[in-house]
Order: sequence, then structure tokens, then C-alpha cells
Amino acid sequence: MKLEGKSLKGDFFKFIIPSITAQWVFALYTMVDGIFVARGVSEIALTAVNISMPYIMALYAVSILFAVGTSTIVAIMLGEKRIQKANEVFSQNICLLTLFSCLITLVVMLNLKPIALFLGATDVNMEYVLDYLGAITPFSGLFILSYSFETIIKTDGYPKMATFIVTAGSLMNVVLDYLMVMEFHMGIRGAAIATGISHVFLIALYLAHFCGKKGIIKFTKFRLNLPLIWRQIKNGIPSCITELSPGLIIFLFNQAILHYLNEDALVSYTIISYVNSLAVMTMVGIAQGYQPLISYYFGKGRMDQCGRLFRYGIGAVIVSSAAFTFVCMTGTETIVRLFLSSADSGLIPYSVQVFRIFAASFLIAGYNVVIGAYFTAVERPVAATVISLARGMVMLGLSLLVMTMVFGGAGIWWSPLVSEVLSLILTLGFLIPYLHSKPFSQRAAYPAE
Repeated sequence: MKLEGKSLKGDFFKFIIPSITAQWVFALYTMVDGIFVARGVSEIALTAVNISMPYIMALYAVSILFAVGTSTIVAIMLGEKRIQKANEVFSQNICLLTLFSCLITLVVMLNLKPIALFLGATDVNMEYVLDYLGAITPFSGLFILSYSFETIIKTDGYPKMATFIVTAGSLMNVVLDYLMVMEFHMGIRGAAIATGISHVFLIALYLAHFCGKKGIIKFTKFRLNLPLIWRQIKNGIPSCITELSPGLIIFLFNQAILHYLNEDALVSYTIISYVNSLAVMTMVGIAQGYQPLISYYFGKGRMDQCGRLFRYGIGAVIVSSAAFTFVCMTGTETIVRLFLSSADSGLIPYSVQVFRIFAASFLIAGYNVVIGAYFTAVERPVAATVISLARGMVMLGLSLLVMTMVFGGAGIWWSPLVSEVLSLILTLGFLIPYLHSKPFSQRAAYPAE
């Protein structure tokens, strides 16, 4: 089986490195849009991309709700040698996502302006937001399906192929962004169309794999299994919340900034949000990389291997979070100048200052994400869901509310650090008892289907 190699540590790196790379590439899609829009259109158009981003993150969250749940179940079934059943789970998942995609696209296209207002569009940037959303929404289904395929292809044992495919799509997006925004002067709409077309290319490559001779997971006939769908959703909710949290953070921060600060500060936060998405995606890459391995060994009843993989995951978080924070702290001005030209020199010092405050939260975030993913992988959805809800919504909302009440606009930039610390305390409250429990040293009874 592709999930079991010669060395567990080797398998761990074999899966997380392509997974992290793939997550970076997904994050770079909107970041590249932002850079070209800022340079080729205006800074106001840049804020429109940022305002629209929660919608894009919501699409990914819908995808991951089913993809991670499916991946967990499929990996367990592969560990138990139930390959036909695993294929049925995969096929049902793709059909469900296709139906959801059509429904979401229809609803959003019929309600573009109300959705733009809900996301935080103002009179200044409304036209740009409508242009971007109107152009990217027809491709919504491709966003959902491509992210699901990327997750499941790793469970099929081909993490490097997943990385190759998303990298090829990203390169196409860069080229099309340049042509449509800088050469053909299609503005913010051109950036959205470029991203959509690159996802058409991604879907074609994924289908070539799953319809080809390589791999174990294939399309097959299936009967609708509602209990199985509920099992997928229960396992996928924590990762869905984790995936949705960057979009929710952007939404909440946009609202707080418009209330306590001004639209110039919204430009500063737009830059921060791109890098924040990259940081969170790094941690999600570690989580999604080791999740199918843990589920596979959980299916085999090898909790000793699950424990080793957990330790590897924590080690990867320690290294990556420290490195990411160091780069952001020392290279802040360089990052800011990627988006802001010399004409915006007055905004650069403020952006650098608040960026460094925000970046301190990167040191903590990874532990909550990776520990939550471990609970998902061993089918403990309650713990995983509470951790993800706390980190992505509850603690953040409370921190933002309290910090702005006490410190005004300045408290906005400190609230992510406060939120991550509080979430980590809660996460440890679940982890420590689990590490001393019987299921950690002995496989629990397999749940009935």
C-alpha cells in the first residue's frame, strides 16, 4: 500500500512536504491576484480582493468538510483492506460535492450585491467587489472539487503528484494574471477569470489520475449511504472550521477596522491577511499531510505508530512556526513593499508596525491546528470540533471584542495572539487526558457503520 513505506519518519516527510507545498500554492492563488491587482489596478481594488476572500475560503471549507471526512474513512478502510468500500465512499463524495457546487453557484449569482454588502463592501470599493465576485463565482464548483481531489489524491498515496498538479495550476494562474491584468488591462475581473481558468486545468489533471491506471482509489458505482455521509461530516467538521477560520478572521477584522480605524488600515490588513493565510496553510499542510497516515495505522490498530506520527507533527510545528515568525518579523518591510508602491510610503511604516504585532500569533497557531487534526484522524470528532470552533470562531470573536473595547483600534492587532493562547489552553485540556487514556495505548473498538 502506498501509505506504508520503509520508514515511518520517511513516510511522514514524504506526505507533509508535498502537503505544505500544495497548501502554499492554494494560498498563493489569491496572493498573486492581490499583487497584480495592486500593481495593475489600484490599492482600492486590492481591498476588494480581500473583502471577497471569505467567500473563496468558504468554498474551500465546504470542500474540506467532505474531503477530510472522506479521506479519514477511506484511509481507515485501506488499512482494513476494504478497497471496494473505500472507492464507493470516494465516488459518493464527489457526486455530493458536484450537487453542492451547482447549488452554491446559483444562489450566489442571484444574490451578488447582498453578499458583497454582507462581506463588507463599501461605496468606495463596491464596484470592484461586484466585478471580482461576479467573475469568480461561475468557477465556484471547480474550487470545491479541486481542493477535494487534492486531499484525496494524497490518501491514494500520491502526495508528490498532488503537489505537481497544484503547482502547475498556480504557474498557469500567474501567467494568466499577468496577461489579463497587466497586458490586456481587464482589471480585477481579469484576475478572477485567470484564477478560474487555472482551476479548469487542475480538474482535468486530477481526473486524469483518478480515471487512469495509477492508484487504488477509483470511481465506482455506489448506493446512497446517509449514515456514511453523517460520519464523513462529523469527521470533516473540525477541518472545515479550520479552513473557514482564515476567511472568518478576514471578515471580522474588516468589520472591526472599518468601525474603529479607516479604509487605509484596511489596506494594511489586506497585506497581513495574505501572509496570515500562508502561515495557517503551512500548519494545515502539516495536519493534512499526516492525517491519512494516522488514520491508516488507526485502521490497522497500530496506536504506537499513531503516537510516533503525533510527535513528528508537533516537532514539525515547532520548527515551522519559529521559522515563519522569524521571517515575518525580520522581513516585514520587504513583504509590505510587494503590495505597496513608493506612492503609498505614508502607509508603509504603519503596515510594518501592525504586521509585526499580528505575526506573534504565528508562534502558537500551529499547535491548535495539528492537535485538532490528530483527533480527527483517530475519529474523535467532539474534541477536534471543539478545538477548531474555539480557535477559529469563539476565542477569536471574544478576543477581538474585548481587546477593542479596552484598547480601541490598537487592540485589533493583538487579538489574534490572545485568541491563540486561550485556544491552546483549551486544546491542552483535551490532549493531556487523552495521552494518559487507554485508547492512546490500545485501539478502541471500531465504530459500526
